[in-house]
Amino acid sequence: MLRITKITDYGFILLAHMANQGKDELHNAKDLSAAIGIPLPTVSKVLKILTQGGILRSHQGSKGGYSLAKEATVISAAEIIEAVEGPVAITDCSSADGCERNCPISPSWQRVNTAVIGALEGLTLDDMTNG
Repeated sequence: MLRITKITDYGFILLAHMANQGKDELHNAKDLSAAIGIPLPTVSKVLKILTQGGILRSHQGSKGGYSLAKEATVISAAEIIEAVEGPVAITDCSSADGCERNCPISPSWQRVNTAVIGALEGLTLDDMTNG
């Protein structure tokens, strides 16, 4: 079964909340935690990961916080997952290089993985927040 982690799921929830407020709106971890009901340490961790992944921008200072790094219409689900979990690969042998066994199954998994990535790349944060 292909599953994303709870941290990635929280990332989507936080980003959806932020996208509904607007790209340039600043959010702090404490307010996001209260608004969404996710514990503050977890929110802080996810915000840091998403900032390192280029999905969010961090603004320093007393009036600082976090904002989307770009419009929700261009942030793909694939980008979000990769920022939190790394490259999408449904099996070890579905990576571009295949696995160490180099068996005849690897190309089939690579095609499946390519289709999954294509679907995730075609789904934006805006699509997800606006149904």
